[in-house]
Amino acid sequence: MKLAKVRLADGKVRVALVEDKGLQLLDMEQVTGIRVLSDILHAPDPVGLAKFLVDPKAGPIKINEVTFLAPIDRQEVWAAGVTYKRSQIARMEESEAGASHYDKVYTAPRPEIFLKATPHRVSGPGEPVRVRADSGWSVPEPEFTLVLNPAKQIVGYTIGNDMSARDIEGENPLYLPQAKVYNQCCGLGPCILLADGPLNKEAVTIELVIHRNGAEAYRASTPLSQMKRELPELAEWLGKENDLPAGAFLLTGTGIVPPDNFTLENGDSVSISITGIGTLTNPVVKD
Repeated sequence: MKLAKVRLADGKVRVALVEDKGLQLLDMEQVTGIRVLSDILHAPDPVGLAKFLVDPKAGPIKINEVTFLAPIDRQEVWAAGVTYKRSQIARMEESEAGASHYDKVYTAPRPEIFLKATPHRVSGPGEPVRVRADSGWSVPEPEFTLVLNPAKQIVGYTIGNDMSARDIEGENPLYLPQAKVYNQCCGLGPCILLADGPLNKEAVTIELVIHRNGAEAYRASTPLSQMKRELPELAEWLGKENDLPAGAFLLTGTGIVPPDNFTLENGDSVSISITGIGTLTNPVVKD
């Protein structure tokens, strides 16, 4: 089951159940205390609650009749790094001074975890993601993203784009927050796949496609099974000594890194597709 936050033609924002043939709007007033998407995600039974809230009076709506929004309310957005071998190699290549640190974190019990964004820094489907004006080498990082409730349980999955200024981080690992956290630095969406049963990592593929001037400039894919760490492991580390009263999104690292001679340009389009979730597409801006 997939849930999304959408804007209707009349401008109203609603939560909807996403199906192959269209959308079913949810009546959020049927249950006391259920008003926004995260209220469903944080309920004891998100799947059962979503089914109960389907509004029979609304009828199905075509997907092209709504605008998908970032599926975030008040949650923090965190990210894990160096969880794939390809990411380890890329980070070591970009930072001569910090190469050994990236090698060590790839094999260490404790993962790299950092705060990526707050809601106002997040872009939804079709909204711009940004390249820092002071960066000359920036790339998107397509990431399978966990949705956590305040109890730190994995309740769903979505698509994340961890925009990264590789030159800034490569200059000095201590510049990581500036390379990662800024306006429009993170894409999320288009919907949340509820975690209804165990996830088969072998069946999940992540694909990145970048278009420039109407032509394909880069394409690559990786199976989620290539991730070195387990998803519950990353969620557990995020929750150590760290309360998440509004829940959180946790980007789990990337196994796709464009070549060193590639950097995003103003006007590019980045599309990230993940099996079972859909495709997140964002235009790129650089002022």
